[in-house]
Amino acid sequence: MIAVQAVVAVLTAMSALATVRTGDPLRQAIVFSLFGSTLALMFLVLQAPDVALSVIGVGAAYPMMILLTLRRVRTREARGSPPAGSAHRDGGG
Repeated sequence: MIAVQAVVAVLTAMSALATVRTGDPLRQAIVFSLFGSTLALMFLVLQAPDVALSVIGVGAAYPMMILLTLRRVRTREARGSPPAGSAHRDGGG
């Protein structure tokens, strides 16, 4: 069992490093999903199924929110709209 734990720990560490080293936010969200899967697997191997379920829930919701945010930002950039919160003011004040 210790060998399985070691293999899963190494996979989790490698996927964490891949998540951090990925520069593109879209690819990072996808790699983060892989990291969440390996983290959940690690908690299952360590006999913590309740924590594994929590990681699966967050791992499913977080990348989806990132993808939706990226879609909105890229749509606004394509239209040439100013970012939210940057009100354009005429004159000084």
